[in-house]
Amino acid sequence: MTRRAFDPGQCPIGRTLERVGDTWSLMILRDAAHGLTRFDQFEKSLGMAPNILAQRLAALVEAGFLERRPYRQRPLRHEYAPTDLARDFEPVMRALMAFGNRHYATEGVASQMVDVTTGLPAEPVLVDRRSGKPMDSPDFVHAAGPAASPAVRERVAAIARRREAAP
Repeated sequence: MTRRAFDPGQCPIGRTLERVGDTWSLMILRDAAHGLTRFDQFEKSLGMAPNILAQRLAALVEAGFLERRPYRQRPLRHEYAPTDLARDFEPVMRALMAFGNRHYATEGVASQMVDVTTGLPAEPVLVDRRSGKPMDSPDFVHAAGPAASPAVRERVAAIARRREAAP
């Protein structure tokens, strides 16, 4: 039995990164969001070794981001279609794209989301669905959820203490 190098516990960020937290997996999900579904399409787009691609596709299927289904019987071939979970993850990838363009595109922006009507680059922000307020507003703080363990409750309390002590 292999031991995990990291146990995310109840951390939603850690749990998500366990499933999609490597570059290849994110690039596969990016390509799947853009309509690629077949092994050879991913291989050509990403230029990755077939054994690594097979491993990442299997992991994304197991994690529920992709659905593996046959598209040809002789010889048997499968495609990898995005699931609702993958579609729910797309805004995260758009936020990563905007962050990367803002902080790491030293040569200039190579790809971006644009408004279809105006052609202007999109500037994504995370907002609360209920209030419409930006999530980086001081109106929002980190809080323990109903299922939080004692360790999570203590970590959240420590965050609150640091926030209260800040000038």
